[in-house]
Amino acid sequence: MAEVNSTTGNLPGKSRFDQVLGPKVPGVITTSKEQLFGMARKSSLWTLSFGLACCAIEMMSTYMSHYDLDRFGVVTWPSPRQSDVMIVAGTVVKKMEEPIRLLYEQMPDPKWVIAMGSCATNGGPYYKSYSVVMGVDHIIPVDIYVPGCPPRPEALLYGIVKLQEKIMQDSKSNGR
Repeated sequence: MAEVNSTTGNLPGKSRFDQVLGPKVPGVITTSKEQLFGMARKSSLWTLSFGLACCAIEMMSTYMSHYDLDRFGVVTWPSPRQSDVMIVAGTVVKKMEEPIRLLYEQMPDPKWVIAMGSCATNGGPYYKSYSVVMGVDHIIPVDIYVPGCPPRPEALLYGIVKLQEKIMQDSKSNGR
């Protein structure tokens, strides 16, 4: 006859956290305020979308239901004064240098920039053109580069995830 253990029933066993820290600090998790703010920042990115060429179509499709950037906490916002991430998508011509710089300066700190597409990262196929800037990083500092011509929405999603990891890493290094 098989022996039946009825003491635990359907309840899960103790987690590793409860085994190690349960008796010491019940129900309390400690962290630094920098890490807490970093978690909040990475989960609520408001993007200022700056679509200049064909990459903008791919950027727009990333916001649609198939890819759904909302699940990452990313919301597009039309005003630079409430945005914390600028996505520069497409060919940056010299005529657009000053508006890009102005919009970047209007964004509050902390702020991040994603260069999307080979035109925004290094000039793309228009590299030797007299009117094209050889990458938006000649105008403003760039945190994440998303390569491709045009890059697929999955590539932008990967860039957003990498930016979120960078935000958490920065908050951990600042918190010490």
